[in-house]
Amino acid sequence: MTYLDRHTDSRVSIHPTAIVEHGAELGPGVQIGPFCTVGPDVVIEAGAKLVSHVVVEGHTRIGEQAQLFPFCTVGLPPQDFKYKGEPTRCEIGARTLIREHCTIHRGTATGNGVTQVGTDCMLMAVVHVAHDCRLGSHVIVANNAVMGGHVSIADHAVIGGAAAIHQFVRIGRAAMVGGVSGVEADVIPFGSVIGNRARLAGLNIIGLKRRGFDKDAIHRLHIAFRALYGKQGVFAQRLADTRTRFGDDELVAEVLAFIDAPSHRGLIRSE
Repeated sequence: MTYLDRHTDSRVSIHPTAIVEHGAELGPGVQIGPFCTVGPDVVIEAGAKLVSHVVVEGHTRIGEQAQLFPFCTVGLPPQDFKYKGEPTRCEIGARTLIREHCTIHRGTATGNGVTQVGTDCMLMAVVHVAHDCRLGSHVIVANNAVMGGHVSIADHAVIGGAAAIHQFVRIGRAAMVGGVSGVEADVIPFGSVIGNRARLAGLNIIGLKRRGFDKDAIHRLHIAFRALYGKQGVFAQRLADTRTRFGDDELVAEVLAFIDAPSHRGLIRSE
């Protein structure tokens, strides 16, 4: 619905101090709190809530029942000198929580053109999501974590507080990045990294259990992990051996596919 339509729709709540520009689209049940600003190209879907002092600009879509807390900004221009005002996008998934002082910038024309945060995520206070980043669903990013442009974080990953993720890094599914870690290279699915600079410390066993993987699957993955990141031989040979011995296992195959995929940054290895 358009700005004009909303004035006749009692299901939408806009605080008198909020500014919602003509052209913005608000779904039923949307709540716009005090001192929020919503730009003309913004779409906010049903049941979403801007608590107060929230800025949403650009070609941005906020998913159903998402909540944006005070002083967060979504869809503002990227911090990139190459950006010349192109109509790039920002998308926030359904039921995602964006806490205080988070900054999520829209994509760039020289990147993929869109910054995405998936469904059912939680970004804690003072998180920065740079241009062209793609976060999957059920991702948790703790306070003060920052990521450079083009970072990719798969479903169910957990990023610890004050972690810093280098541009173009990939974080695999259900991986764990420890707090105050500097992540310069890719993190395999189900991996756990920590340190400055981050090292591969093992598997995210707790995360695997929380995701409902059975003991046998975790055990097989652990055996394959030890074979892949053992101390004997060069990594290429260990990779080939792991592929031969464990490649038919579903979780191991996911790790191997991640390793095989194109990478800008290479892989984080164990010590």
